[in-house]
Amino acid sequence: MELNENAEIDTSQVDDRRGSGGGGGGFGGLPIGGGGLVGIIVTIVLAVVGGYFGINQIGGGSDTGDNANIQQACAQDNATQQLECRNVLYINSIQAYWTKATPEYFNRQYEPAKTVIFAQRVSTACGAADSGVGPFYCPGDKQVYIDLSFYDVLAKQLGAPGEFAQPYVLAHEYGHHMQNITGQEAKMRRAQNGASESQQNALSVKLELQADCYAGVWSKAATETTDTKGQKIFKSLTQQDIQEGIETAGKIGDDELQKRSGNPVNPEEFTHGTSAQRQQNFQKGYESGNPESCATSF
Repeated sequence: MELNENAEIDTSQVDDRRGSGGGGGGFGGLPIGGGGLVGIIVTIVLAVVGGYFGINQIGGGSDTGDNANIQQACAQDNATQQLECRNVLYINSIQAYWTKATPEYFNRQYEPAKTVIFAQRVSTACGAADSGVGPFYCPGDKQVYIDLSFYDVLAKQLGAPGEFAQPYVLAHEYGHHMQNITGQEAKMRRAQNGASESQQNALSVKLELQADCYAGVWSKAATETTDTKGQKIFKSLTQQDIQEGIETAGKIGDDELQKRSGNPVNPEEFTHGTSAQRQQNFQKGYESGNPESCATSF
């Protein structure tokens, strides 16, 4: 995977709160298991599967950040070598794709969503969260949240060190944003009302697998995405990169996470899908390159 060093890095698509303190946190802030991809090891031990890469819902407030530092960093000549700037470009690419694809496939306009980069803890419209929750999407404020230190956990503790793991994480989160735009997330929540816990979990799995599929769809089109000046954002994306995405999906299935936590595998507690299911859905999206292939019912 090679990014285009000449591509414009649009930092207006992120909100850098790493210097703001972020607000209250602790593991009690956001509900665990509401729909992430994985969970930080501590969270896995506490709750079997965490809120990583997912959706969280609860009342709460929000803060704003200061983009001055990230703007300066990403204006330098070696910007694409810096973690934060690479992630901004991934976000730029993902949103560039959905800006074109949403009218084409869903007959509506795309609604841009910022990614909030925070450190340790953050306040959101879904409540207070800390890094233990992992990357997540909040429907209440329509923003993605991530502490970039999560990638170290993903690489060193969960066994997914591949570089493409990072855009896969973000593409999954923006898949949840698409579900919010199209009403799929709200439909799933309505279906959960009155359902048993195992039925609610099964519906959550459907939502998460669809987000994985959407991540695969973006991956197929990533090398065609451009900045506002028409410069391609990616120079290349290889089959090895895609394989890294598939391998990452395999590390964060509910069955794999339950095994890591030392608990027996219990399908009734699955909220995100098995490793095999996550891999299959990412591949389905990538091979089709069509969001319609990700259709599901609630």
